[in-house]
Amino acid sequence: MSRAFVFPGQGSQAVGMGTDLSQAFAAAREVFQEVDESLKQNLSKLMREGPESDLVLTENAQPALMAVSMAVVAVLEKEGGRPLASLASHVAGHSLGEYSALAAAGALKIADAARLLKLRGQSMQKAVPVGEGAMAALLGIELEPAQEACKEAAQGEVVAVANDNGGGQVVVSGHKAAVERAIEAAKARGCKRGMLLPVSAPFHCRLMQPAADAMARALETVPLATPRVPLIANVLAAEITEPGAIKQRLVEQVTGLVRWRESVQYMKSQGVETLAECGAGKVLSGLVRRIDKDMNGLALNTPADIEAFLKTA
Repeated sequence: MSRAFVFPGQGSQAVGMGTDLSQAFAAAREVFQEVDESLKQNLSKLMREGPESDLVLTENAQPALMAVSMAVVAVLEKEGGRPLASLASHVAGHSLGEYSALAAAGALKIADAARLLKLRGQSMQKAVPVGEGAMAALLGIELEPAQEACKEAAQGEVVAVANDNGGGQVVVSGHKAAVERAIEAAKARGCKRGMLLPVSAPFHCRLMQPAADAMARALETVPLATPRVPLIANVLAAEITEPGAIKQRLVEQVTGLVRWRESVQYMKSQGVETLAECGAGKVLSGLVRRIDKDMNGLALNTPADIEAFLKTA
């Protein structure tokens, strides 16, 4: 098997997401209905119609992105008549996408994933008062110089690398002033551009510890099975299958570095040649060749994408 399924994180949401899947496939409609019922919220209507100001709220965006990813997987399995394990050798997800990956691999029920992500979003938002934290994308810089820039910029505050996305794209997170200082420190180390991101909280840094604690408590109450194919964990950049260890990594992930570049490189070392991105947007499939020019990225987010994929899978 030379293919892995990967699942997008926050930022890929958009009004209208999943609408074409819902119109084309009963399997997708069933997923959206299950998520709505689990949350006691008409999230699918918000996804279809907006307003965008509500959809981008972390507590809505996270379960919405998982819902679209799981709709794609449900269509692949039911329309194609192929279980996920026959289509992919590994799964991985960027940040919240790790929950989508676990649900796709049968380790987590869709309803449980939706409730966990709702709580995750709420807890992340509550962890830091609005305006105190920030995140910034640094372009044209690699992990180590970005980490050095963060050390220089901290000055008693928190700032750290949150995402190592690969292809010279690194995201930093922390106190707003420290993040702004890190942008300047990174430019002195060759960063071509640094820009603040339109996010509501500083994800994947130690300011998120209250959210990590909330997720640890929540995960204790949720059953987790062994995934049907190995998960490449964000904080390990290596595969993991034992349910207790997966829960621990999900907690660590809230404050930890998303090691996406290394995760992709690990999958290549295991024989993976193509990453198929299941869900909204094309962020991860777009990053693949920037990380490794010998690998391919494929986006599966429309009925046409899925039908074309099933003809060749």
